[in-house]
Formats: sequence, C-alpha cells, structure tokens
Amino acid sequence: MKIYQHITSGVITMAMGGALLISGCTDEIKFGDAFIEKSPGGTVTIDTVFNNPEYAKQFLTGIYALQYYGLPYNQSVNHSASPYVGKLDALTDAYQLHWNSNTVYNSFYSGTLNANEQPLISYSNDYVWEAVRQAWIFIENIEKVEGISAAEKNNMIAQAKCLIAARYFDLFSVYGGLPIVDHAFSGTESSYSFPRATVEETVNFMVNLLDEAIPDLRWAYNGNTSDTDDTNTGRWTAAGAMALKAKILLFSASPLYNADQGYYDGTTEAEKQHLVWHGNYDAQRWQKALQACKDFFNRLSTDGFYKLMEPTDPEVNCKNDANGYRQAYRYGYIRQGSKEVLHSTRVATVYGTQGTYAWWNWVGNGRHSYLPTLEYMEMFPWSDGAPFNWEKDAAAGRINGDKGRLFYQNKVGRGGAVSKTPSRDPRLYENILVNGTTEQFDWNKGVPSGNAYELWVGGYHENWDVLGPQKNAETGLTEYILQEKLFSKYSTGMGVIKYYLGEEYHRKFMHWVYLSLDEMYLMYAEALAQTGDLAGAIAQVDIVRARVGLPGLAAKNAALNLTSNKDNLINEILRERACELGMSNNHYYDMIRYKRTDWIVKPLHGLITYRLMQNSKGEWVRNYEPWMGTHKDNGIAEPYRFEYETFQLMNRERQQWGKDPNSPEIKKWLLFPFPVTEVNKGYGLIQNPGW
Repeated sequence: MKIYQHITSGVITMAMGGALLISGCTDEIKFGDAFIEKSPGGTVTIDTVFNNPEYAKQFLTGIYALQYYGLPYNQSVNHSASPYVGKLDALTDAYQLHWNSNTVYNSFYSGTLNANEQPLISYSNDYVWEAVRQAWIFIENIEKVEGISAAEKNNMIAQAKCLIAARYFDLFSVYGGLPIVDHAFSGTESSYSFPRATVEETVNFMVNLLDEAIPDLRWAYNGNTSDTDDTNTGRWTAAGAMALKAKILLFSASPLYNADQGYYDGTTEAEKQHLVWHGNYDAQRWQKALQACKDFFNRLSTDGFYKLMEPTDPEVNCKNDANGYRQAYRYGYIRQGSKEVLHSTRVATVYGTQGTYAWWNWVGNGRHSYLPTLEYMEMFPWSDGAPFNWEKDAAAGRINGDKGRLFYQNKVGRGGAVSKTPSRDPRLYENILVNGTTEQFDWNKGVPSGNAYELWVGGYHENWDVLGPQKNAETGLTEYILQEKLFSKYSTGMGVIKYYLGEEYHRKFMHWVYLSLDEMYLMYAEALAQTGDLAGAIAQVDIVRARVGLPGLAAKNAALNLTSNKDNLINEILRERACELGMSNNHYYDMIRYKRTDWIVKPLHGLITYRLMQNSKGEWVRNYEPWMGTHKDNGIAEPYRFEYETFQLMNRERQQWGKDPNSPEIKKWLLFPFPVTEVNKGYGLIQNPGW
C-alpha cells in the first residue's frame, strides 16, 4: 500500500471502512450514496461536496472518524483498534498481556517482530494518511462554499490542521521523522517523492500547523452559546491544540531525540540523516516545551472552564474522603462532559453491549487480559503519601501479619463485621483491581457496596488463575503450583479496571482521552524540572496529588532530596505519570522518550494472595476456599487477614528480559520498524535503526 495512494485521487470515495463505524462528534455522518440526499451516482466529487455547506461540514466531521482511538474494540476497522493487535501499555513494566492471539504476545514478547509485520500503530494501515489527505482536500476547497461565514471557515480550517498534526504525532511518537505531506495531490502527477523528513522538520511541521490553528479555534465548548454547547464535545479546541503542541515539544526535548548521540549506535543511515534524533542536545528545546506549557496555563487562567475534578464539585458531589477521591479521579477521565478532558475521540459502538467487540466484553471474557504487574502496584504510595517499598514495608509488618494492610486497613467489630479503610493512593483502586475491593461503586454517590473481589488462591474471582491444586503422587497431599493461566482476568493476582467499569457506565458511549488537564500539569512539572526549577515542578505535581488527597511529594520523599536532586525528581514525575495516567499510552511514551531500556529488560512479577483462617488451635493457616457461597451463607465473617507473596511472571517471559539494556538488540525497540514494503517502494523512506 503506497503512501501516495492514500493522499492522491481526484475523486473522493466516501465509503471508507472505519469511517462507517466511528464518530468524531455528534453530527450525523453520511457516507457513500447516503452522503447526499440525492446522489448523482456511486461517487461524490469535490464539486458536489464543496457546493453545499452541510455536505462540507459533514466532510469535516468524517475526518474526525479517522482519529486515533486507544482501546482495542473491533477487528474490522483501523489496525490499532483491533484486539488482535494490542495496546502500547502491554509493552511496559506496568502490564503483562495474558492472551496469546495478538501481536503483543506473539511478536513483541517473543522478540520476533520484524519489518514485514505491522507494529501496534501501523504506518500504513491506521488511516493516518487518509486523514491527512482528506484534511488537505478540505482546507484547499472550503473557500468555495457559500453560506458559511469567514470566521466559521477559519475555525473549520483550524480543526482540519489539528487533525493533521494529531495524526502526524501518532506516528512521530513511535517512528520518528516522517514524510511531510503539505497539500492534497491530484493523482495525475507523473512521479511522487516523499522523502522522510528529519525529526526537527517533522516537529516544526506539526507545531506550525497548531500555531496557525490556535487563534481561530474556540477555547472550549462550554455551553455559553448554541454553537459551543457540549454536543460539540470532541471537536478540536484551542485548549486541545495548545496541549498537543506542548506534548510534541516535550517529545522533541526528551532524551530519545534531544541528545549528544543517536540512541542506537550512530552508524545507521537514519541516525546520520537525523531522522531519529536532532543530531545534538540543545537545552533550548526544553525551554520551548516549558513556554508551551506556560502559554497553556496563562490562557487557562484568563479563559477558565477546564479544571481537575474534585470530590466536592457539584458534578461529583462527594466528600473529601477515600471514596470521594476515587470518584473524582474516575469522573475526570470517563465522563464525556468532564472539564478535565482537553481532547477526546470516540466510537459509535456502545460500551458493553452483547455481540460487539467492545472493551467491556473482551476484558470480561479474558481476551483483554492487560493484567497489572507487581511493579505497577508498587508505584502507588500509601494513602498518607509515603512511598511504597516492598522490602521495607514487609520488614515493618505493613504487608503480612496482624498489622498487614497492603490494600486495606481491616478492623473487626461486633459480630465479626469487618470495616475496611483503603490504605493506598486512591488512584491504585481506579487502575488496578486488588483483593478486597468491592464489586460495585455507586456512580451517583461515590460509595462502594456489594461483595469484595476475592483475589486469593481459590477465591471466588481468582480461583486458580495464579496457583492451581495438584496432588503429589508420592505423599498423596494436595500441593498448589504456579500455573499463571492465559485467557484469564487475574493471572498476575490483580486485574485491570481503568476504562473497565461496572454498570454505572454500561451501555453508554465510551470516549478515549487523547489529552487531559492532569497530563498538562505533569508535563509542566517535567519541563520545569528539566529547566532547573525543581520547586516549581514539585508544586505542579502536588496539584495533581492533592486532587486524590495525597500530601506534598517532597515532604513524603525526604530521602530523595527532590528540591535539589533533578534526576530523582524526574524519576518521581515519571512514576506520578504512571499512577495518574494509567492505560493511556503515556507510560509507554515515557519509556521510549527517556530511553528506559532498563524497563524493557527487567523481569516482571505478580502477586500471590492467600486467605488466612484460624484453626481450632487458634493458628492462622491458609484456606483455599471462596468466602462467597457456603462460608458467607453459614455466617462466617468476611476474611480480613491475608498473606502475600511475589512471583516472577513466566507466561510468557518476554524475550528481552535479562538482556543487556545497552545492547543494539534491545535499543532497537525504542522505535517501531517501517514496513519493508514501503521502504522498498523508493519514495524516500529510510528504515529505523536495527530493523
């Protein structure tokens, strides 16, 4: 599939696969013969579209259908949305995918990916170039349309430029420099040349588009007027464009691209031509990223509207307690009317309906087994803001024993009733399903209810996903051996909950948060830290922590000297980003931006939980039975004492684990390979190092 086949064609063919299924905003979108009321034939020409203001508006809306959507949901649309491909998060140390019918498991974990395969975001099969082509067609023809004001035309052109910049960023973030397509092609040219641009040129192209767009965009669809009501949520705004600019410049300034030498070995053609790095380190790149963040927050201070959701906000309506903090965090990313979301994309399939490949169903049946790792669980601090450290906390009795409180502080009252107080960062419970968390969480009140998840060996939910019973042939005794099942929801001893919510969001439309305000605060913190303002950086992180009731970062990490140790602070910012922005691709982006190949090679672990019960002698012993059912029916109190062990994940062990993080065979994974078929077509595409 040639890149120019996506960009060149004299006739607009509207029946594009994914566009039939995806809606960028709430306008009715028509395609094919249904695109116009009285179709002149089987195709729609440019003149037909741009002689009618409604058709032109629908054409722009149709381009929104080609945006990136980060949750796998349907095998029949763009590549990255297929559950048979997999999410970027599964390549980090935060998740391990336990389903063997996808690219992550079969090509990345095995280390066999090559340039003949499509990586997780496809260069040629993710509707990037279709979106770019259609956006340029729109930009070059909208002036023909009568019946639309000049101001509204400028706004629509600005939206189209954002769509181009965003689609470029989707590839730039995982491939590096790209061919620059700066206009629509007629399809009648005698030859085509699309040489791969440098990192600098690609960054400038994206940023210039956004700079041109920002003045003509509405700051927010705030409902103040009929044309800015929330039915337009999902369209590009100035806030979204400014946030994307900051993110692009943050990437540009990061060590992958902004360094004294290329990330591979310096000998590859891509490195020599500065296609995968800038060719030098320049501190001014961090200053540019910082200024973009400042510009955003200066505009926010004057124009308002966007804010982090807090428990006491009318929309959330909760108390400032552990449950309220969870509710505010959840509201911030899941509600389409959230003032925390700066830009989002969505699909037209309903979340959780029968007969669809929606995220809900596939997580529920074990195919979306994006299971959190022990390493991810350990990133979340205690509820008082103190850092979690397995070795130290175990030695202090905070994990096992009568004072154990790994996830909840349990108290036994009269009649054996157990009251549970969350003992960790509230964000943990909104990113990871852990033992003891209740099955329901009332969306309207922010109150947990129902039975607790039994994620212990033999428990109602986990059952034998981690360990399984096996009879010893010699002794005749039952032993419990590690089995770590595939196609399972809890094979690491924990489960995923981000974007996987209960009935409170069942049968509603799911959006994907492309850019958010909490991410902006943390990007601002990173840029401040990288330019020497460590105190300012900590203040921005503390804004995000305060929303979930956590005390200040520096005070709770005194041993790290965060006010004077820049490297330690950067590491803490990356950890905070992992906790705040789970299942959003950002932890993967951080891994490659900072060339953290040590994350790639370290073996990952899971958690074994044992239920303890007192025997007739008063001794606490392991019990491998569920509580829900016979025990609960017979009046046995809910279990409150557990024993925890860790284990190394084995199914499957990633081929990269244990390797030298500085070896070429590991460093090549920092960027994806271009398809060899595209490289061989000779229009100027140069392969990434190591592929």
